[in-house]
Amino acid sequence: MQRLLGGRIAGVAASLVVLAGIIVFYRHVLRVNQTTVALSFLLAILAVSAVWGMAVSVFMSVLAMLSFNYFFLPPVGTFTVVDPQNWVALFAFLITSITGSQLSSRIRKEADEAHQRRREVERLYRFSRQLLGEGNVIQLMNAIPDYIVESFEAGAAELFLPQKDKFYRSGFGAAHLDEERMKASYLNDEVTVDTEHTAYFIPVRLGVRPIGSLGISGLQLSRQSVEALSTLVAIAIERARAVEQLGQTEAERQGERLKSALLDSVTHDFRTPLTSMKAAVTSLLSSPNPDSAQSRELLTIIDEECDRLNHLVEEAGEMAKLEAGEVSLDLAPTPVNEIIGAALSHCKSALAGRRVDVRIAPGLPPVRADLERAKEALGQLIDNANLYSPKDAPITITAELTGDTVTTSVADRGPGIDDLEQTMIFDKFYRGKDQRYLVRGTGMGLPIAKAIIAAQQGSMSVTSQLGHGSVFSFTLPVERGPRNAQ
Repeated sequence: MQRLLGGRIAGVAASLVVLAGIIVFYRHVLRVNQTTVALSFLLAILAVSAVWGMAVSVFMSVLAMLSFNYFFLPPVGTFTVVDPQNWVALFAFLITSITGSQLSSRIRKEADEAHQRRREVERLYRFSRQLLGEGNVIQLMNAIPDYIVESFEAGAAELFLPQKDKFYRSGFGAAHLDEERMKASYLNDEVTVDTEHTAYFIPVRLGVRPIGSLGISGLQLSRQSVEALSTLVAIAIERARAVEQLGQTEAERQGERLKSALLDSVTHDFRTPLTSMKAAVTSLLSSPNPDSAQSRELLTIIDEECDRLNHLVEEAGEMAKLEAGEVSLDLAPTPVNEIIGAALSHCKSALAGRRVDVRIAPGLPPVRADLERAKEALGQLIDNANLYSPKDAPITITAELTGDTVTTSVADRGPGIDDLEQTMIFDKFYRGKDQRYLVRGTGMGLPIAKAIIAAQQGSMSVTSQLGHGSVFSFTLPVERGPRNAQ
């Protein structure tokens, strides 16, 4: 109220100064006809009404009419009107000035309202962008009052959720918002305005169903903006809940998939050695006079199958360590031919005379790698190619420089992998749907190899075509200058 009164006093003072200036100018500086004076007064009145509103412009219109009569209409220096035409001129001047002031004031008011609506739309847009950035429900609940205070420059904001019977607050005056009125706004599903404290209590609706309420103080909002704000908050809450539920559903689906894959691996790969061991032990126990050669053969079977089971358990443990980052690496400049030679020596018994073509590009720089771990990764790829290739088909190992890395590839002549399975081939426990019961394995070799290469700042990929085999490749960074082993 004081601000409005102060503005009108300033407007009246400005009106007096402007009128006095026009009178002095046309009386003592420039002599003009009465029409020019009247138009000058009208322009001044329109300017004042555009700045200070209708009340000040009406005061100025009356004062301008009296000044026009006193200083410019004969007889000059008196308020007497001799010519009846001057009465018409005075009233026409007054009506024109008031009408023009009203139109100017209306335009100004509409412009202010349009500007206010634009600001509110901009704030709502900024607020909606902030809401979309939150995906976690708990974080969103705590952030909503902060976003309201920040986006709308409010004094305080508070969110009430009846499901948890909890209030989320932000702003210096949040503690003074009436919580009972917030609960009443939710229960009655209606907007309440506290004009004394400039506070809004707004139900948060999703459709026609209220799911909470908002308390906001320290700003002026239109009803449309209030409803839009409430709707945005409701949509953001439901969106965050839906995203969280979707994540839980996806995690459950992945968990079920992993359990299914693990169960398939256990039932197939663990049962095979156990069956062999059980048969061997049964034969030893049921034979009254066991032959030493036969006993040795059966005990050898038991020993090999125990090693196989132990290897399966070791693979699972190693994968867990790799994923947890608990494997230490001894990184050092390592020639690629040493890695390939060590891997072939390690797989010599498994290859059993299979032809292996090794093609190493000349002049390859050493790579920064852990020899033992890189050998293990390459050995997994060689063992994989050996398992899935026909006995008489060769395996090709190549190494070449590609930018700042050396790419090592293992190509086989196996059945190939279709496009869909290529995206899952490095998943734990996953095995090709057409080969899982034909070839032994746990589905852990490729994930282990990929994790080992990734730990050495490399990458692994596969290229395959059904019926023509597959090419598994991995990269290792080139060693640039002498460095200490880590």
